[in-house]
Amino acid sequence: MFTGLVRGVGTVERVIPGAQRRTFVIAYALSEGDRSLGASVAISGVCLTVVASTARDFTVEAAFETLAVTTLGELRPGSRVHLEPALRLGDALGGHLVSGHVDGLARVRSRVARGDALEVWFDVPGELARYIAIKGSVCVDGVSLTVNAVDPRGFAVGLIPHTLAVTTLNERKVGDAVNLEVDLMARYVARLLGAGDEPARAAAPPLTREALARAGYLEDAAADYTDSRDRSEAPCPEAPVSEDNQ
Repeated sequence: MFTGLVRGVGTVERVIPGAQRRTFVIAYALSEGDRSLGASVAISGVCLTVVASTARDFTVEAAFETLAVTTLGELRPGSRVHLEPALRLGDALGGHLVSGHVDGLARVRSRVARGDALEVWFDVPGELARYIAIKGSVCVDGVSLTVNAVDPRGFAVGLIPHTLAVTTLNERKVGDAVNLEVDLMARYVARLLGAGDEPARAAAPPLTREALARAGYLEDAAADYTDSRDRSEAPCPEAPVSEDNQ
C-alpha cells in the first residue's frame, strides 16, 4: 500500500527488453530498507518489485499486462518517474490509501493557470467516471490529488506550487496520458451496491428494515424483530374450557 505522497523523482537509466516484459534501471538513492530485494516501490503510481539494487540505483520489471494498461511502456532512458516506497505500519497517512494497481489511463484535456497554481482537467474512460466525485481522492501518476470538479468527460484538480515543484505533473501537456487509480473505497462501495450492474442488483436480497435489524444495524429494531419473531413462533395458549363450552 501507498499514500500517493511522492518521495522523489527518479530517472530511467536503462530499459532492457525481454520476452513479454521490460526491465527498468532507475537512478535514485532509495534507503537500504526501501530498496531491499523484493521490496515494493510505486513507479509513477504502478506498484513494482525491486529485483536488484545498489546505493545509487535500483531495478524493477514490468510484465505484458502492466505495459499494456499503464504508461510504463512509453518509458525511455532519461524519462523521469515519481517514486514512493511502500507504506509501513505506523507511517503517517498524509494522502489517501493507494494500492498501486492502475485502473486505466486518463488524458490531459486542458491546463489553466490560476495565479501560481494550475488547474488541470483530465478525460477518463467512461467506466471509471462513476468512481470519481467532487472532494474525493484520485491518484494521478502516483500523486494523491483532490477532485475539484467533475463533468461527463472527466475531472479537474488544482496543483499548488509545491506539487508542481516536486513532481513531473507540470511537464504533462494536453493530450498526454497519465496513470489513474480511483479511490479504493469508491471502488468497493460501487461493487457492493452493484452500481451500473443490473444482474448484480437483481440477485441481491432487498434491503428492508427487517433485514437491517437482523444484521444488527438497528439495535431497537433488532429487539422488536426478535420479540415479534419469538411471539410469532410461540405456541398459542389454549383457551380455558368452561362448562358453558362443553
